[in-house]
Amino acid sequence: MRICFLSTSMGMGGADSQLLSAARVMLARGHQVIIVSLTPLGPMGHQARSLGIRTESLEMPRGIPDPRGLLRLARLVRAWRPDVVHSHMVHANLLARALRLIAPVPALVSTIHNIYEGGRLRMVAYRLTNGLVDHMTIVSQAAADRFIGDRIVPERLLTVVPNGVDTEQIRGVPAGTRASLRRTLGVEDRFVWLAVGRFEVAKDYPNMLRAFARLRERQPRAVLLLVGRGSLQEETEALTRELGLGDAVRFLGVRDDVPLVMSAADAYVMSSAWEGMPMVLLEAAAAGLPIVATIVGGNHEVVLDDESGFLVPPRDHEALASAMARLGGLPEARRLEMGRRGHQHIRSHYGLDRVAERWEAIYRDVLARKGVKVDGGDLVVAAPPASIERDPSTWPQ
Repeated sequence: MRICFLSTSMGMGGADSQLLSAARVMLARGHQVIIVSLTPLGPMGHQARSLGIRTESLEMPRGIPDPRGLLRLARLVRAWRPDVVHSHMVHANLLARALRLIAPVPALVSTIHNIYEGGRLRMVAYRLTNGLVDHMTIVSQAAADRFIGDRIVPERLLTVVPNGVDTEQIRGVPAGTRASLRRTLGVEDRFVWLAVGRFEVAKDYPNMLRAFARLRERQPRAVLLLVGRGSLQEETEALTRELGLGDAVRFLGVRDDVPLVMSAADAYVMSSAWEGMPMVLLEAAAAGLPIVATIVGGNHEVVLDDESGFLVPPRDHEALASAMARLGGLPEARRLEMGRRGHQHIRSHYGLDRVAERWEAIYRDVLARKGVKVDGGDLVVAAPPASIERDPSTWPQ
């Protein structure tokens, strides 16, 4: 198949990372792939190009509707002639629907990556244009319940397909990396907590820092490593100073070696106020880290409470601190067992190849439902089936 992945951005977010992973695995499975970003390319876009994946930008300015971007996309689609356009995130999802009015798109699939994708106007736009999309997927059951319950997307159009993670890549860290990196960071004898993500409202870093301040009262040898950047970084650093946390909190910036940093940590913490299906949580579990996370979005589908970590309510720093203290106080053997349980869960349910098989099944089913099948890369007329398969248990294993 010829697959065009359309992304709102190719920056450093979890959705961008997932799209790049999907492109890589689809190429490995013999498909032809192009990635198109609405906005100028960021780290994930440049990484895609460095891997030899054709990656284009429509050069649309952030936050400003630009009809020229739609015309550029239409020209690209007419020239490249994809079998499937697969859009990711709200702006790309809406642009792909508009694309269908002016360019041939045999199959249009859209993915929702969060439990909230914007305000009322965006949700109205979804409702008004649902007739232009063939199928939609969403990354967690909690998000699906919200979009169906609020009548934003009809249930007949929606399938839950979680994000996928390359578990072998995450665990494939060279021997000695943990000890070496801990020495470099000066945390050899400390209990190391790790958090990776953008400094934005949804991630609720104030909740995390207040919880960590309470934790330090009980476990003063704890240290917190923060990886990422964002518009609220200055405020986050200021709160760190206000809470008197000093060098117990380390801001490591953007890293291209997150699996290595994960190998140096003892546990992972996520304090989000809302989520979809966070890639970094999947990666942390795949890395074998026990986790403390807020019970929002699809987090409870990733973290098995009291088995691979602990779940707490959002916006409650006391509960977060208590769970962190509980995990940090466990014997090492128990923590390692929790990490192994988490890794097994991710490998069984969120492996990238398994998720890729689900995407392929959806693409082929959408095309077949429209009387088309893909045979050797070419579109061929076929008799459509009665309906698209909905039950994930019947998808390829």
